[in-house]
Amino acid sequence: MNALTHRLVSLDEAARLIQARKPCCIAGDEALLRQLPRGDWIGGTIPYFMADSGGTCSRQQVFVTELPAGPLPPSVRLYPRTQLSRVCIDGPEHGFSVMVLPAFSEVHEAFAQEAPGYEDMYMKPLVGWIAGMHLDEPGTRARVVDGQTGLLHDNAAVVIHLPLPETALVHVDILNLFTPGDGPVIEFARSGFTGGDCLIDGQPANLHDWWVRQGADTRWPLVADYHGALINVSIKALDAAHRRVEFYAPVFPGVGYRLARPLPDYSAAFARATAGQALASDPVFCCNCILNYLHGQLQGRRTGRFQGPMTFGEIGYQLLNQTLVHLSVEGL
Repeated sequence: MNALTHRLVSLDEAARLIQARKPCCIAGDEALLRQLPRGDWIGGTIPYFMADSGGTCSRQQVFVTELPAGPLPPSVRLYPRTQLSRVCIDGPEHGFSVMVLPAFSEVHEAFAQEAPGYEDMYMKPLVGWIAGMHLDEPGTRARVVDGQTGLLHDNAAVVIHLPLPETALVHVDILNLFTPGDGPVIEFARSGFTGGDCLIDGQPANLHDWWVRQGADTRWPLVADYHGALINVSIKALDAAHRRVEFYAPVFPGVGYRLARPLPDYSAAFARATAGQALASDPVFCCNCILNYLHGQLQGRRTGRFQGPMTFGEIGYQLLNQTLVHLSVEGL
């Protein structure tokens, strides 16, 4: 397999790759994404990246993940809320799919809650990320791009399905630093991206007030067992005016959450974890959480072969938070 473009590039270079009919997933500022030509690509808004020079924020370049081409052409599809459950059914029998969802949308919440039950989920490799915005502009809407039409959407998923030869072996790997701590179990009566009134060890309480009283660190997510997998729900902010906690992923009723076990040195823990990831080949896809960028102090720090967008959530089959997801392919 020839080396694939997997780096921060100029708008002109991204356009040349699209015009050469290279299948791509592209991350960047909305104004740049709107200028790209139509083709076999999908994208989403985000200005933060793991680049060759280190963690960076840029509104002048886009991050291009060129994806491997197989015996059949890739398929770019748009999935509104009503069709989201088809994402794995439509995936190739041999190959993988890449999905981008807009942050804090109905499809974001639906995918978080329902994806483990989708037909063919975990049978066909699915990776991707949650589009976001500059952290100084929280009121901006995240958007995704269907590269074949050039249209941007704020409440639909875009997916590129990539058929590969039967000899290809696809590996999806997830790096998660967190495990549940020993604190109380937190339960919610309603799903959503915020949490206020709740049960803490079975007693009525307010999550915001509890957080403040405990002096809990917002760098540590809530962790729960979702269908046998430990899933993080990361903290976006404490909203004192409304006595609630804002999340980067939705919480759900019927699930018991605990505050994650603290890391003595977040930056060192992340560096050790990435160094310990054995790779037979360079990833053909990678994304990392914006909170690892912030709390792991990755600005200007290199992460080796793990390059890609810093996102508002990651997809390694199901929705993840505060992780690094990468996909590699052998046998091409």
